[in-house]
Amino acid sequence: MRGMAKVTSRPVKPVEKAGRAPWLALVLIPFLGLGCQPGEEGPASETAPETAAPAHNTLSPEEVAAGWQLLFDGVSTDGWRGYNRDVFPEAGWGVGDGDLIVMASDGSEEGMGGDIVSEAEFSSFELLFEFLVTPVGNSGVFYRVEEHPELAMWQVAPEYQVLDDSAYIAMGTMDMHTHLTGDNYDLQPSVVRASNPIGEWNQGRILVDGTHVEHWLNGQKTVEYEYFSPEWEALVAGSKFAAHEEYGRALSGRIGIQDHGHELRYRNIKIRPF
Repeated sequence: MRGMAKVTSRPVKPVEKAGRAPWLALVLIPFLGLGCQPGEEGPASETAPETAAPAHNTLSPEEVAAGWQLLFDGVSTDGWRGYNRDVFPEAGWGVGDGDLIVMASDGSEEGMGGDIVSEAEFSSFELLFEFLVTPVGNSGVFYRVEEHPELAMWQVAPEYQVLDDSAYIAMGTMDMHTHLTGDNYDLQPSVVRASNPIGEWNQGRILVDGTHVEHWLNGQKTVEYEYFSPEWEALVAGSKFAAHEEYGRALSGRIGIQDHGHELRYRNIKIRPF
């Protein structure tokens, strides 16, 4: 993505001298102008022009008018801090090539730096984000995060799972029914499998409107539910969250990103509150 073909003059047969048919010169003379004269450009190439690469971590005028806000500017960690912390983690996270990077460590649940949250809180919103999963990568995007000093982020807030699905399925060490990309982690499986191959970017979308929630992956809806409905309460009661009465009860909270000790990249993180 990131010349135009050289155009050569059309070969023209020289006009022959006396003894040849005079009409031949009349036919050929108009074509003599097809060659490039010194200092002149040849005809335009039919090669398609290059397309500029998209500008990441920016908002268009239309998005600004619609109320979108950037949560990541592509060059800093402004607007984020550690979960249950006053500052951003000193290790385990970085910014490079316009990406927010979760760095690889030993694969433990808190990694090197631990989870991070947005400084701003949101209630009803539309969240868009792009993510790149590395082999065996594991992470997640959380919403309506209400911090509790004695609890991990996954114990208090719903999670949009981000994972190298095929690697964990192949391991066969746990039931992956509700643990794949786009799932409502440990509660609901995706109704479609829409992940791009490892090494390609994906787009996630989370819509939270009052008690109504939707997860989307690469343009396809994966999960839909209603907070506090009988169905939702039954799912929570049958999950690993049953022992945590704080789970999913906040009506407003922060956006969170999980450090699970594997390298992942995020970009174009934007939110439209309403």
